[in-house]
Amino acid sequence: MERTLFDEEHRLFRETVREFLAREVTPYHERWESDGIVPREVWKKAGEHGLLGFAVPEEFGGPGMDDFRYNVVLDEEVAAAGASGLGFGLQNDVMTPYMVGLTTDEQKRRWLPGFVSGELITAVAMTEPGAGSDLQGVRTTAVRDGDHYVINGQKTFITNGINADLVVTVTKTDPEAGAHGVTLFAVERDMAGFERGRNLDKIGLKAQDTAELFFDNVRVPVANMIGQEGQGFIHLMQNLPQERLSIAVAAVAGAENVLARTITYTKERQAFGRPIAKLQNTRFLLAELATEVDIARVYVDRCVELLNAGELSAVDASKAKWWTSELANKVVDRCLQLHGGYGYMMEYPVAKAFLDSRIQSIYGGTTEIMKEIIGRDLTK
Repeated sequence: MERTLFDEEHRLFRETVREFLAREVTPYHERWESDGIVPREVWKKAGEHGLLGFAVPEEFGGPGMDDFRYNVVLDEEVAAAGASGLGFGLQNDVMTPYMVGLTTDEQKRRWLPGFVSGELITAVAMTEPGAGSDLQGVRTTAVRDGDHYVINGQKTFITNGINADLVVTVTKTDPEAGAHGVTLFAVERDMAGFERGRNLDKIGLKAQDTAELFFDNVRVPVANMIGQEGQGFIHLMQNLPQERLSIAVAAVAGAENVLARTITYTKERQAFGRPIAKLQNTRFLLAELATEVDIARVYVDRCVELLNAGELSAVDASKAKWWTSELANKVVDRCLQLHGGYGYMMEYPVAKAFLDSRIQSIYGGTTEIMKEIIGRDLTK
């Protein structure tokens, strides 16, 4: 089915992204997986090629392209390349609404030029050892002390956690106020008392730095507050639909890529004297997967159109996120099975995809939380 989501400028941008990944990423990604991190120089090269901060206004150093379809192109090409270590999606899809939509002009002048150039890498710190999907349960505190807030607490599973120069941190400024006591602060790299723990050893996404963060009496200027005091939970809820759609985009793109590789493999792999693609079981399974992926693609593309129009609801984003992430896991699992024993070998891309894709039904809100959001809406 022909996609109608993109215009000519998006197709040209896709060529730019593919060339960048082929030249600057693919030859080195295996080494980065061994190192457990992507070099900062790659971020700067991405900035030079216009791959960061699409929605940042021109007056603050960006291209002013407030069109999520550019994000989609980049996310899809990164997924197709298997470049799972790149944190560009977090910078563009997750952080941009905070850095552009919630910052003051003074903050924009300080941070956005570097955000676009790749010299300022960002992260958002929500999850804690005892609080994941339940964001109201965060225990990191921020206490006002003159012109500063003093932050104490711990975060974990933070993407870009090692490389990040600025971390939008979820805190409790009023622990007794529940959701109305949550405030966001930008914690910067060299602030005293801000320490990074381990670069966590994950089963997949090996080149993506994911860290523990510690805050020990970190004095953060009032001028680093993101959004309004006590409104942090609302800010998070407003921005999570775009984050969840971003995960859905990558999930479908990853499933498409694995499926395409597997179809090629089944045409070449011989069993019982003929290609396994000639076996009815293989054909039926591929037909099932191709149909489900195509249907998911149509729904996600529609969600992208709604996001661009400012009409994507939290419920629709939750539907996209849980369905596509679970579908991606199903597709990769079935495709690995079709590879037989070779699918269990890391030299085959399907094995890497099997490990990398598993997190998608967990981060950004688990499948169970997505169903709860949808279910509450249906029964309210």
